Amino acid sequence: MATEHSDPLTLEVVGLIGTVVARYYEEYDHAAAEHSLTGAQARVLGLLSIQPMPMRRIARKLKCEPSNVTGIVDRLESRGLVERRPDPSDRRVKLAAPTEKGRETARQLRDGLNFAREPLADLSVDERTVLRDLLRRMLGDDAGQ
Repeated sequence: MATEHSDPLTLEVVGLIGTVVARYYEEYDHAAAEHSLTGAQARVLGLLSIQPMPMRRIARKLKCEPSNVTGIVDRLESRGLVERRPDPSDRRVKLAAPTEKGRETARQLRDGLNFAREPLADLSVDERTVLRDLLRRMLGDDAGQ
């Protein structure tokens, strides 16, 4: 008897999610390479273009070690895409923030990602809303932040 975690529908959904993720990262890495960035550097730059944040928060969002994020931010900073600045609410904390060149690069990266945008365009607003809400629910409370 199949458990609820290994029934054919669940296995198909898990496989489809894996395929979507793999295709997304493949396209993201390709778009990043066109800007001489690694996929990780592009993802950090994309996060920072939404909101400057401390290294620990970047690491939590990317599910990696803060020391890895520090190295990524160092490389982005050396290219003039990111700067470190004091957090206005706690001057002991440094925020990583995109420069104008970094914001423009992040915009170009987003504009170059068609994989997710094209299939989503075939879904209605209601369908995209349901999909978003289901994904947030799967990821837990912090997914919408």
